[in-house]
Amino acid sequence: QVQLVESGGGLVQAGGSLRLSCAASGIMFSMHTMGWYRQAPGKQRELVATITSGGSTNYADSVKGRVTISRDNANHMVYLQMNSLKAEDTAVYYCYARRAVAYWGQGTQVTVSS
Repeated sequence: QVQLVESGGGLVQAGGSLRLSCAASGIMFSMHTMGWYRQAPGKQRELVATITSGGSTNYADSVKGRVTISRDNANHMVYLQMNSLKAEDTAVYYCYARRAVAYWGQGTQVTVSS
């Protein structure tokens, strides 16, 4: 059974930082592209960042320079370090794993107060 379990969300003031974590199980982790998406109220789910099995990263323009995605293949973890947070970063953040099939976590709420 595939599980992606996010943690690390919460309430933070604008300009602050958060580090999201995602623990993956039930997949060949090192062979999957991992990523983070987010969905704000009333908006579609959107890409935040992805990291391939080879370590190549991709970021949404809205977070470039403020966010870093990383992975720990030994421990089946993926992280999202978010700095200089803005009110518009408020959303539910979802962990994502993809190889032939895409899997999603349940999400963790990030709220940035202005």
